[in-house]
Amino acid sequence: MRKFANLFEEMTSAERLFEAWNLFRKGKRKRADVLAFERHLEKNIFRLSRDLKALCYQHSPYGSFFIQDPKVRHIRKASVRDRLVHQAVYSVLTHIFDPRFIHELYSSRLGKGTHAGVNALACMTRKVSKNYTRECWALKCDVRKFYDSVDHKRLTEFLARIIKDDSAMWQLKTIIESFHCEGTPGKGVPIGNLTSQVFTNVYLNELDQFIKNTLRIKHYARFADDFVLLSERKGDLEAVLPRIQAFLIEHLQLELHPKKIILKPLHQGIDFLGYVTLPHHRALRTTTKRRMLRKMSQRHGAYFDGDITDDSLNQTVQSYLGMLTHADCHRLSEHIKNQFCWK
Repeated sequence: MRKFANLFEEMTSAERLFEAWNLFRKGKRKRADVLAFERHLEKNIFRLSRDLKALCYQHSPYGSFFIQDPKVRHIRKASVRDRLVHQAVYSVLTHIFDPRFIHELYSSRLGKGTHAGVNALACMTRKVSKNYTRECWALKCDVRKFYDSVDHKRLTEFLARIIKDDSAMWQLKTIIESFHCEGTPGKGVPIGNLTSQVFTNVYLNELDQFIKNTLRIKHYARFADDFVLLSERKGDLEAVLPRIQAFLIEHLQLELHPKKIILKPLHQGIDFLGYVTLPHHRALRTTTKRRMLRKMSQRHGAYFDGDITDDSLNQTVQSYLGMLTHADCHRLSEHIKNQFCWK
């Protein structure tokens, strides 16, 4: 296994931070905090680079807010200065760790994403069922309170297996220890941090390797803390479930959400990443459909109140219509076009 040293310069140089800034500011250039930082951009970046190299950089406290997506999530927002550091670190870690991840990981990776994950699941169901001529069973699981439960010590150990640079590890620990889940010191990564995406993949790579290499599960896919296993036989999935639960507890200090362990045959539909996969068919999850129509109505109302432009409304409509192309939703697409689209 290749080890990486001399990463600190790559994470902290002014050149790297300017590159990170160009990535970070996309879609954010009109925000007040971004404009304020950009007003003295060179001064701010050179000062940040000096602080990092002198090992005197300190992470600022997080702001916080709640979103409903569809369940309520507590989002933590770092300062622009800290998010710039996160961007630089994320770019370096992604380059190092991505080749070590399994092919079937679809979250926070270039060329992957939800639609690639759903397409891969459909392909796997065809293989397992021999083109829908045999049974196909799916075990769908969700890690309970994953982001609140990540153990800082273990995450640091997983990173240190590959990164042999004390200064770089100091910087990573500074980011990891900048957040603690309330009431549980040494636990948690904040939803909202860019670094949390790569930390999630590094942490749960342990689970991926166990399922693929120890349990020898051929048909498996994961997106963040959701994953699914497929088999021709229900009993095979029932047999591996306790071993997965034991591995999570013993090695990662995690547990599965007891109400989100779902074992069912393909003909009843596999609910994964917002879509329900069935033989010869893919439907939009009912809750996703309701949320989409609710948001469309809200945007429509905002347009007639003069809060958004017709171009902004049309962009929203086209975004949802694009999402529907990945499912068999012709009637729903036509309904949205008739109700909300006039261009």
